[in-house]
Amino acid sequence: MVTVEADADRVERRLAARELACPGCGGVLAGWGRARPRRLRSPVGPVLVSPRRSRCRGCGATHVLLPVFALVRRADTAAVIVAALAAKAAQVSGFRAIAAGLGRPAETVRGWLRCFAGRAEAVRAQFTVWLAALDPDPVLPGPAGSGFADAMTVIAAVAEAIRRRFGLSQAPLSEVVVTVTGGRLLAPG
Repeated sequence: MVTVEADADRVERRLAARELACPGCGGVLAGWGRARPRRLRSPVGPVLVSPRRSRCRGCGATHVLLPVFALVRRADTAAVIVAALAAKAAQVSGFRAIAAGLGRPAETVRGWLRCFAGRAEAVRAQFTVWLAALDPDPVLPGPAGSGFADAMTVIAAVAEAIRRRFGLSQAPLSEVVVTVTGGRLLAPG
């Protein structure tokens, strides 16, 4: 799995220009068909996604090129899922109210929250490493009240560090999460 930008035309141009590298061996990735099309639920309605597949010219491994707005094995876009996680971290309300606000089934949202809660410490540690790598003099966030909130706070700090370091007007939290985790924030295993 390789995370790429959302613009499919740009991904095609990068494949043709041999600009994408294999995460395993560093070899050049070449186009190799498409993954199964799927429909993702986004905040503004359904999005049809048919991710590009690639094959490494060096080791022969195949990779799905996952757009930066999607998480592995999820029917909702990362923006929806991260919004639920942020609401929980802010202790806005319980999972049922969060689900109602997002227009998603309560059991689905509860699953996201439970999965993230089980991985919160590992996520916090991973993003803390990224924060230290991005900022020469990082200000590490203090305790936010729970492991869940601590993880979301350091994710927000990494997004801010990316904005400052690369002079971006914005770095959406959901895209930062997908990029740093390779789309595997809530993936099994």
